[in-house]
Amino acid sequence: MLGQDLSVIAPELILALYAMGALLWGAFAKRDMSRLILRVTVSVLVIVGLWVGFGSGTSMAFEGSFINDGFARFSKVLILFGAAATLAMSLEFLARTDLLKYEFPVLVTLAVIGMMVMVSASDLIVLYLGLELQSLALYVIASFRRDSLRSTEAGLKYFVLGALSSGLLLYGASLTYGFSGTTNFAGIGSIVGSGEHMATGLVFGLVFIISGLAFKVSAVPFHMWTPDVYEGAPTPVTAFFSTAPKVAAAALMARVLFDAFGDAVSDWQQVLALISLFSMFLGSFAAIGQTNIKRLMAYSSIGHMGYALMGLAAGTQAGAEALLVYLAIYVTMNVGVFAFILNMTRDGKQVSDIASLGLYSRVEPARAAALAVLMFSLAGVPPLIGFFGKFYVVSAAVDAGLVWLAVAGVVASVIGAYYYLRIVYLMYFGEAAEPMDGRMPPIHWGLLGASSLAMIFGIVNLFGVDSLAAAAAASLVQ
Repeated sequence: MLGQDLSVIAPELILALYAMGALLWGAFAKRDMSRLILRVTVSVLVIVGLWVGFGSGTSMAFEGSFINDGFARFSKVLILFGAAATLAMSLEFLARTDLLKYEFPVLVTLAVIGMMVMVSASDLIVLYLGLELQSLALYVIASFRRDSLRSTEAGLKYFVLGALSSGLLLYGASLTYGFSGTTNFAGIGSIVGSGEHMATGLVFGLVFIISGLAFKVSAVPFHMWTPDVYEGAPTPVTAFFSTAPKVAAAALMARVLFDAFGDAVSDWQQVLALISLFSMFLGSFAAIGQTNIKRLMAYSSIGHMGYALMGLAAGTQAGAEALLVYLAIYVTMNVGVFAFILNMTRDGKQVSDIASLGLYSRVEPARAAALAVLMFSLAGVPPLIGFFGKFYVVSAAVDAGLVWLAVAGVVASVIGAYYYLRIVYLMYFGEAAEPMDGRMPPIHWGLLGASSLAMIFGIVNLFGVDSLAAAAAASLVQ
């Protein structure tokens, strides 16, 4: 039995062994191995991602507390490739800012292991173990620039508010355990589905669990940490925060709601619908007055998580599919945008003022065009595939009878388009700004170009992501 269990968690186990080995390698090497360790880590993440992606079937481990199914594999591939991409493009920035330490890729790897455990969790205890492994690593890398007050402040705020969210989650888990008598999702699901109405204690437990997880996806009203952490953390860390952890938290929320509370859709649908509504509108309105591009992307992430949760709020298989499609598109767009932001430098120093992009198209036309495509896609302008992401979640909401939420999502998208299109306007028609540095590393060019081209060529068939997401959703919603 142990051998079978270990085979199910083999990807996580291999990453854990690699993380410990890399930590020892960096600590005991006679010369600085940081650059090599980072490159090896990227390779390991990609290889494990390919391995996970070619998996099939559904298997359980540790008496049903850990599940490996199509939904988990789809989410893990997004997490692994998102982490690999952000780690790869962080090398030049970290070296330039004297932050290239071997601990950084090790911490990212540990966070990724926690995320992989999260999306495969089928038990409240395993859920918490994965969540805390991810969170503890993220707290450290948020304050990785120790000589910066803003970075230290970002890490401290994230830690304090993260501890609060963990408390909410644990309280919800304890209530759920107390009223169901089990921590296993299947056991909770059988208790929830056994009666006509869910016990009041379980309803409270569900609400507290949703609140704890909403913090991790930066959903309103648990979004307060996001702008300050995005602005204060080193830019590669911000890029990482905006990709893999969002996928892990949203996928975990879907896992809990469908596996443990799948027979109580009416109880959690209204909560998720309100969270989605407020997130979309706050993300749209609050970003309008931002002058710092990292803070703008923070509010953008709040808004986009609102759209993603619209799909989850549908409470259907189509909604789960829409959630996965949206997350895949969102990660692709953000990787490209942050590949650009990492190269917003002047005299070797990071520039984050949006006004610095004034008439940027005359200086770097190719870069400006690539960023413009990504901005149009983030705004949901057809026919770019960012539009299809929103179309999927809106369609799922309409089919589930949440027409009012779908209409609100369209209105919020129109409002939010302003601050994306403002960046395009500045690059092509704004006032000329002092030129930024022209050099852009090949890996950044590759990720920016691939991301922007994917927004265009993906309109044919979304590269098959929709069919993969449909199969993954089918394995979750049975």
